[in-house]
Amino acid sequence: MSAPSSSHRATNPDPTAAWRAVKGRIAAAEVAAGRAPGAVTLVAVSKQQPWEAIAPVFAAGQRCFGENRVQEASGRWTDLKAATPDLELRLIGPLQSNKAREAVALFDVIETLDREKLAGALADAIQKEGRAPRLYIEVNTGEEPQKAGTLPAEADAFIALARETYGLTVEGLMCIPPAGEPAFPHFALLKAIADRNGLQKLSMGMSADFETAIRFGATLVRVGSAVFGERHGQHAVV
Repeated sequence: MSAPSSSHRATNPDPTAAWRAVKGRIAAAEVAAGRAPGAVTLVAVSKQQPWEAIAPVFAAGQRCFGENRVQEASGRWTDLKAATPDLELRLIGPLQSNKAREAVALFDVIETLDREKLAGALADAIQKEGRAPRLYIEVNTGEEPQKAGTLPAEADAFIALARETYGLTVEGLMCIPPAGEPAFPHFALLKAIADRNGLQKLSMGMSADFETAIRFGATLVRVGSAVFGERHGQHAVV
């Protein structure tokens, strides 16, 4: 397994200590929000990280990882997945429809369902593979034109379409609030959409705001830089 180029190398010299610190912060945030212990799952965002940064966290017991690209994840995790029954891989980056079958074969959870064409491709891939990853619908809560995600006003209809037209089981919702804006209105909006559609799972909150997300009902937080350090040239902090 080859390490990514130095332009993507993590800067944290001790990711295991950072991982334990993040786990402690999650536990404290659960208590502060009146949530049950263990109510929130940490998704360690391993995308573009060198294996030498991921390996100690994996060895320490982290079993839920988030990846952005099918090909990168396949090269890194396929052998380990076969040998590690409790390893959970989550696709947290945009998915092209023509990669749907590969994604269905590899990932346990796909968090970025956001359009009808992809819903159809996933339904076909699930039938062909005989395997059904859990699905989250990504909502573009900030209505940012450069971002993926269904718009909030269209979310209810899209959830119904995924369920009723394509027979997909939607487990929850995901969002990425706009950079530079307070995150809590976006978390509250996602929670409201989930509640009215009978969805219990919310993937929201990253390194800079996961404690706020827990207060607003997150069941999963996606944390990368707070564990592994920021990558050189990294623009979005996850």
